Amino acid sequence: NLALINPKAEDFFKTDNSKGLKEIIEFLGSDIKDVFRKEFVMAKDFILEISAISMEKDGVDLGNLVVLHDVSREKIIEKLKTEFVSLAAHQLRTPLSAIKWSLRMILDGDLGKINKDQKEIMEKTYQSNERMIALVNDLLSVARIEEGKYAINAISIDVAEICRLAIDSIADGFKKKGIRLKFIKPSKSIMVFCDKEKIGLVLQNMLDNALKYTTKLGKVSLFIEETLVDVTFNIKDTGIGIAKNEQNRVFSKFFRTNEAVLSEPVGSGLGLYMAKNIIDSHNGKIGFKSQPGKGTTFYFTLKKDT
Repeated sequence: NLALINPKAEDFFKTDNSKGLKEIIEFLGSDIKDVFRKEFVMAKDFILEISAISMEKDGVDLGNLVVLHDVSREKIIEKLKTEFVSLAAHQLRTPLSAIKWSLRMILDGDLGKINKDQKEIMEKTYQSNERMIALVNDLLSVARIEEGKYAINAISIDVAEICRLAIDSIADGFKKKGIRLKFIKPSKSIMVFCDKEKIGLVLQNMLDNALKYTTKLGKVSLFIEETLVDVTFNIKDTGIGIAKNEQNRVFSKFFRTNEAVLSEPVGSGLGLYMAKNIIDSHNGKIGFKSQPGKGTTFYFTLKKDT
């Protein structure tokens, strides 16, 4: 029960009564055992970050330490940044598409014959434009995720079909680089209830990373593990690995490891951030195991469709 609230607390909660603090007490619950850290929306433009930990000394319960941090301004700025990125990406999409098809017409000879040197320059320009389009699409996807507009359209589908579609979209890249891609197909049909397109994007992203960061003659394998209720997709490579001091930031927005930048300068650092959000929206789990210089296994888990 709340016994007393002083004027400073009333100012902080923007109220002249104890309603706001009572709501937080109910939100926290009565049994805080571990470190607790969550956001709590008091009002439309009033958001608190609540941190709490149970305190004890010599086996004696001393109560709970609760810290309230007003993050309203940070959240408003974050929202404005997301809206700006979304607007800028939308504005870039149309001219980039126009450049793409103009270059394609030149390369295909629709506007007249071009010589070898001209074609080589046009090809490089076309590929650079493609990378820009991919970045814009990633930025738009991130903006939709952060605005809560990245809808999930779940269907029942065989895991083997999801894997096959992802492999078909990237198989040529493995052949060109001389990396062996092995898919260990399940011996029986395993159904999951998920968004086929978005889970396909997660798989494509992980396979693409394995391709980028595995050297020639390396190996990449995709295999499935199952329990009574879960299905785990595993993508194992023999690539550069991830340094231990960088592993806790792998799923952060725009983050790329130092080794990744040296190995493959081109990249947005958005792929795994989006992958984590997609898996989280399916109430699944995502993670990885890695040894620098030996390789990495990325995995994600989905519930079976029973």
